[in-house]
Amino acid sequence: MTAAFVATTARPRRFRRLLLPAGALLLVIGLLGILAGTRSEPSSPESTLAAPSAAASDSGLQAISSLQYRLRTAPRDADSWGALGSLYVDQARVTADPIWYGKAQGALRKSLELKSAANVGALIGLGKLANARHDFAGGLRWGERAGAAAPGRAAPYGVIGDALIELGRYPEAFAAIQRMVDLRPDLASYSRVSYARELQGDVAGAAAALDGAVHVADNPSDAAFATFQIGELRWNAGDLAGAADAYQRATRLDPTFAAPAAALARLHAAEADVAGAVGEYQAVIARVPAPQYVTELGELYEVTGQHDLAAGQAQLLDVEERLFHANGVNVDLETSLYDADHGIRLADGLRRARAEYARRKSVFVADALAWELHVNGRDAEALRLADEALHLGTRSALFHFHRALIERSLGQVGAAHADLEQTLAINPHFSILHAPEARKALTVA
Repeated sequence: MTAAFVATTARPRRFRRLLLPAGALLLVIGLLGILAGTRSEPSSPESTLAAPSAAASDSGLQAISSLQYRLRTAPRDADSWGALGSLYVDQARVTADPIWYGKAQGALRKSLELKSAANVGALIGLGKLANARHDFAGGLRWGERAGAAAPGRAAPYGVIGDALIELGRYPEAFAAIQRMVDLRPDLASYSRVSYARELQGDVAGAAAALDGAVHVADNPSDAAFATFQIGELRWNAGDLAGAADAYQRATRLDPTFAAPAAALARLHAAEADVAGAVGEYQAVIARVPAPQYVTELGELYEVTGQHDLAAGQAQLLDVEERLFHANGVNVDLETSLYDADHGIRLADGLRRARAEYARRKSVFVADALAWELHVNGRDAEALRLADEALHLGTRSALFHFHRALIERSLGQVGAAHADLEQTLAINPHFSILHAPEARKALTVA
């Protein structure tokens, strides 16, 4: 019988052991790299646990149409309203179109109105919706209500675990993920185990969990998603050949899946194939205009001196930001980090980052606030947050890069040099924008 632990072996007493069924290929013995989209740095489950493929979109639209037809003939079917709302949430992620969130809210609230007692499907859907809108406190509340109503179901613990991770409540989050995979070892739970391990710096364990996810995938699209995440782990470790292999396998499994195509564009940019990367990014954005892809293309234009084209991508991001806000999605953290990277709206960015840190203290928020403090000239305060961002042991080149520049500004030359070395040892291609700066800084640190 194979065994795995959501927590790393450095913290064995905090978490229960996870035993998997015989034959399950999750070979995790000791085990984020998360959603603004993919795992080019460890990112949240809410951003990584959705495979945006055209096939998924088409399938979702067919299911939506079927439920809409059902509700025209049975408008008081609470379960159908709940299922429709959850499909709307999924469609928003698949298409990167937040307009679906408002539709989801209406359908899920209608479901609860019609069936207020033990409506687990609607509660889970509302939790997914809150998390997708970055209302993680709300997601936690809905998830806990669903868990109380159906403690033997796995799905509520996914909602709970996702919310707790984003709130920075890691021991509780890992316990929820442990409970989820205990109840149902499938793609969703294995992916969350992988993410929990990645956050704690256990990349080998995270990859083993994803190997398990591939083996239990129900269809090629699910297998493509897990394979793509394996590629992201390899990318984050600086293994370009291994990452390319995984991305290409994911594309063969599901040619409509946009994420590996975008990742291959990023990889080709790292290999200095600028023309190829630009064309690939443009093709992906035409299909799925996710902010991450728009940002990466803009930064590729910026570092190659195509400033007018970079400005065009920045304008598109501004439009997307307004669209997300209009549909109830809090993108303050992402906007703050982007502003700090590009030296714009610094005072406002710092205000946003502080407000987000007051709401949730994840490692990602700590890192973003540290970076905003740095660009606003408050390095002594920034260093404490940069240290906090790394307290789980996350192998993030970006986190180490941010801390290195803060240390350099404080005159801590040796520490800055060590962090820059660590940055490039983890992944010398960690950022289209910052990797060249890290290499240059190392020569003078």
